[in-house]
Amino acid sequence: MAGNVIGKYLYGRGRGRLAVGLCVLSTCLLPLHLKADSYPSLSCADAPSQAPFTTAHEWLVASVYAGHCFEFQARAVSIDAIGVRTLALSHRVRDGVRQQVVQHLDGPSVSVERRSIAGHLAWFPAGESDSVSAPEAWAEHVAEYYDITLQDETRVAERDAVELRFSPIDSQRYQHTWWIDQATGLLLKHVLSDAQGRVLETFQVTQLRSPTAYSGEVPRPTDEQMLDQPWQATWLPEGFVEQPLEPGQQSGQRVYSDGLAAVSVFVSPASQPALEEGLHRVGVSNAAVLLIDVGDQSWQLVGIGELPVELLQRIVQSVQFE
Repeated sequence: MAGNVIGKYLYGRGRGRLAVGLCVLSTCLLPLHLKADSYPSLSCADAPSQAPFTTAHEWLVASVYAGHCFEFQARAVSIDAIGVRTLALSHRVRDGVRQQVVQHLDGPSVSVERRSIAGHLAWFPAGESDSVSAPEAWAEHVAEYYDITLQDETRVAERDAVELRFSPIDSQRYQHTWWIDQATGLLLKHVLSDAQGRVLETFQVTQLRSPTAYSGEVPRPTDEQMLDQPWQATWLPEGFVEQPLEPGQQSGQRVYSDGLAAVSVFVSPASQPALEEGLHRVGVSNAAVLLIDVGDQSWQLVGIGELPVELLQRIVQSVQFE
């Protein structure tokens, strides 16, 4: 979610949304009216030096900068219940826009491209200090809901790496393990596991080619996009925060994240044929579909995310119209 997984963010979220057939706090949340030009952002000039870091927090912050500030080509493999896929990845920045491309190397030729504003991050509230940077606010938020342990001296794809283990402090999220490249801060491997320790997905870079630090300017956006929907989810797992609208995001969509996991909720007029109501499995993601009537209008509610299915269902059932 922080934008620092090599291709995984693009591949996993995009695949989930397409596969489901869509065009992917214990308290009520009010809509966040955030303008695009007020999004949290980072400057590659502020990236920490690549001297060896000693804490999990330092590596987390470095990984955020690396995900935005390195251009590269890579090969990767994704393993989950669907099967094994080999992928070609690329990441570059042009005219202030990040271009992430994933090409499937097995089976039918499939290429997916995602464009996003360079340097602009997911939104999480800063701590007590107003001087905390956006990457640091994200890292601090993650640490509130996961116990993070750091292990060094490991290798992935013939590169020296450090291992970070994220163990949830409650039963409302999955376990994550990251392997971060020591030379660049790029995420080389991600393993997602359930509460019983069963591996749900492994995503691993097998070859990283020509990682080059990006040093160009990142222009600020001029358009103002608002998250202003006539509905909202009134219950979320603790720590999940609504995210600002991104370019290309559907008007009937809200996205919530705890920093590692993300949940997308889609609301649209029910049409024929509607998606089958109930719970569905979409790769490593779960999906919940609910049909409701509000006045004389029927609505289809869909939630998809890497959360235990009972929590995802509860989120969808909590949607209320204004």
